[in-house]
Amino acid sequence: MRGLFITGTDTDVGKTWGTAAIARQLRSDGLRPAVFKPACSGAERHVTGELFWHDVETLAEAAAISDRSLICPQTFEAPLAPPAAARREGRSVSWQKILDGLSRWADEAESPAPDLLLVEGVGGLLCPLTDECSVADLAATIGFPLVIVARLGLGTINHTLLTMEAARSRGLKIAGIILNDGQNLAETEAGKSNHDELSRFFGELVLGVFPFQGETVCLRDGKTSARINWLELAGSAACELG
Repeated sequence: MRGLFITGTDTDVGKTWGTAAIARQLRSDGLRPAVFKPACSGAERHVTGELFWHDVETLAEAAAISDRSLICPQTFEAPLAPPAAARREGRSVSWQKILDGLSRWADEAESPAPDLLLVEGVGGLLCPLTDECSVADLAATIGFPLVIVARLGLGTINHTLLTMEAARSRGLKIAGIILNDGQNLAETEAGKSNHDELSRFFGELVLGVFPFQGETVCLRDGKTSARINWLELAGSAACELG
């Protein structure tokens, strides 16, 4: 199965938004995406009293998947890193449940198999995922190329450089970097310079910018628009999910 691993330079940088946008574009191209998040913490409550997880709902809507258990096999209430949130409930994050959840997409989950599996991490690349493993460990285990989501604005250069260094030190393949204007900072001095400054370091790996509250799945660099070929970025990095 081919796929992309969407990670971020920090929490709340727009990983879920980016993953959902990629899924929507794939669907608009007539393709069938799958989405997977290994664990999700930070529940919200409906007026009915029922708990829900906003990230899971966003991914489900974007990929048109009704079975939430296919998207995320483990959820926790507290808005903390998954291991800490799990301990609050007397539980732990199961590595085996993560692998089993991934395998469902390659086995009996759906037929035909999805064209591209989008795996969204939690927090940043080195965020603890289980008591023993980080998000980077899962990315290395799966082997999908990384799409790194960075927050548009001041501080992004440092955060992105650190994330890229961590990824490369672990031998992770990088498909590209996208900047997300989640706080409407495109017209600030930092926002205007982020794309060009990061391009000095990483060249064409900087794919573009998601505009503030943009409904489009296209990326832009502030001057032009470009429709990214996500299947091509995934390349031949197929893996056996088992």
